[in-house]
Amino acid sequence: MFTGIIETLGRVKSIREEKTNKHFILEADITPELKIDQSVSHNGVCLTVVDIDQQEYTVTAIAETLQKTNLNSLKSGDLVNLERCMSANGRFDGHVVQGHVDQVGTCVSVTDQNGSWLYTFTYDSSLGNITVEKGSICVNGISLTVVHSQDNQFSVAIIPYTYEHTNLKNVQPGNTVNLEFDIIGKYVAKLLGK
Repeated sequence: MFTGIIETLGRVKSIREEKTNKHFILEADITPELKIDQSVSHNGVCLTVVDIDQQEYTVTAIAETLQKTNLNSLKSGDLVNLERCMSANGRFDGHVVQGHVDQVGTCVSVTDQNGSWLYTFTYDSSLGNITVEKGSICVNGISLTVVHSQDNQFSVAIIPYTYEHTNLKNVQPGNTVNLEFDIIGKYVAKLLGK
């Protein structure tokens, strides 16, 4: 389980394809603390560390993951939001994040608000996912609060710290992001038959 509080950014060093899988080799300052078989959130996608070599480590994404997330569009040099699993005695600073992306969304606008930024994303509401104003949403692994909510669109306000310390600063209109909708909202929607 994760909290959506990004620890650091990793940089994709290279990508190796093997059958329908992709092996991502990343460099990050947390690499010396990682262990093989450890789960790490990459842009909100829970992936297992399969190899470590000094400052670089490798994770593998299978076809299912590549089809349902934006990991398939990663290229060498790209920055990735990273978070290790929450420790049992850790603070719960974000919200419950499973690392299971529900779908991708598309950025439709980024508005500079003179000290913060308003990002607006669209998504396919026919898949049964919903947002509510002041509710939680996970965008590229980042725990955020929904500011405006519509049937297939929502906005989030980004403070300078989040802008500087995550890869949202590189997200432009037309780019896709990984979305994990609030787990409580998903269960409530299912119970109500939405």
